[in-house]
Parts: sequence; C-alpha cells; structure tokens
Amino acid sequence: MKHTKLMSAFFGLTLAGTIAASAQAEEMAQYSIVDDSIPASLTGKAGDAANGKKVVINRKKGNCLACHVMPIPEEQFHGKTGPDLAGVAQRLDEATLRMRIVDPKVINHGTMMPSFYKTDQHRVLKKFQGKTILSAQEVEDVVAYLMTLN
Repeated sequence: MKHTKLMSAFFGLTLAGTIAASAQAEEMAQYSIVDDSIPASLTGKAGDAANGKKVVINRKKGNCLACHVMPIPEEQFHGKTGPDLAGVAQRLDEATLRMRIVDPKVINHGTMMPSFYKTDQHRVLKKFQGKTILSAQEVEDVVAYLMTLN
C-alpha cells in the first residue's frame, strides 16, 4: 500500500514537472514590427482583460505597479518612475502597446522597462535567463487590459 502511494506521488510530481517544463519551453511567437508597433496578435486571438489585470498587478510576473501609477485603487505602492497608465488606451493604440510590452527598447533604447517577450535579456533574475518574462498569451492579456484604461 505504501509503495503504491509513493509511486503515485512520484509519477504525479514527474508529470507536474513535465507540464511545467513544457509550459516554460513555449515556442516563441513570430511577429513583425511595423512603424515601431506590432499590429498582429502574438497568439492570433484577442487577450483576456481580466487575466491581464491579474498579470499587471502580479509582483512576480508583470509587476507594472512597481513603476507605473495605475487606476487600481485597491492595490498599494504604485511606482512613479514610468508614465501614469490611466487613460493609456486614449494615447496609444493596441499595436503600439503590444510593442512596448514585447520589447520597449525598440522605441526607446534608454528605457528602464524590461522587454517582457524576449529571451536574450541582460541583468535579469536567473529564473528568467533565456526565457521570456511573460508568455505570448499573457502579453495579449495585458494589452487587452490596458485597452480598457480609457
């Protein structure tokens, strides 16, 4: 009986590790940059604004609040390094927002903002070396959320 439970636990952990590894090994989406923007979705579908909000406030994912003031009063400690994102959908279109999340250094080489969808970044946490910070779907979700900020 104990042997069966141990084997089940082992296979469960092995399967979970395999799923996690395959999620991290997501193949990079191909995209085209046109006039400092990425016009087409990275995933071919629209993002989920509700999940995008979760990503932007997640301190281990988007962490947008570290640098930006955002219209999310229930969250504390908004940064003031980056521009205020209230009304960003009136200032920037979806394609430009996508570019600024994927690789803002294309638009502004001196920006502090990290490239959230690049693998060859410098000075990143070890867990992100050779990986993207956000998945293609998370990028689309963040874009969808930012487009709600009129």
